Amino acid sequence: MGLLELFILAVGLSMDAFAVSVCKGLAMREIPFKKTAVVGAWFGGFQALMPALGYLLGVQFNDKITAVDHWIAFILLAIIGANMIREALSGDCETESDSLDIKTMFLLAVATSIDALAVGITFAFLKVHIIAAVCFIGITTFILSAIGVKIGNVFGAKYKSRAELAGGIILILLGLKILAEHLGIL
Repeated sequence: MGLLELFILAVGLSMDAFAVSVCKGLAMREIPFKKTAVVGAWFGGFQALMPALGYLLGVQFNDKITAVDHWIAFILLAIIGANMIREALSGDCETESDSLDIKTMFLLAVATSIDALAVGITFAFLKVHIIAAVCFIGITTFILSAIGVKIGNVFGAKYKSRAELAGGIILILLGLKILAEHLGIL
């Protein structure tokens, strides 16, 4: 997986966190840097942690699944992408609270990073330098989440569903690319 593909994947994975960050920004009257950093750290941290955990799980089964790993990657990315598209089309803000307490942020961070766990499993089947990949995903999510808080505060919910829709499409297309490359179509 090249740097461009990893960047596209990182952006796609971060769209759930971005969307929730927009909703957080909607609920905040003022946005000091500390609040933006807290939201970014929670989402970026979990977006980095979950693929690492998924990778560790996937490595355990790598030799048993190598013949169908491309199908697993495609199916997982397609399901995650389809779910993001469904959420985007529902139009609901997942949160309207400005609370940044540990319980709230933990639940939101886990909820928005489950897809990254599944992607981490696919990393075990692909040629991915896991440490660089999870750091890149975490930093990308941190930045996009911080931007999401600001956008939510300034522009409202206008871009939330578009971000989730784009993220879902990106993940499905990456899944198709992985499948097509393995089948020799690309």
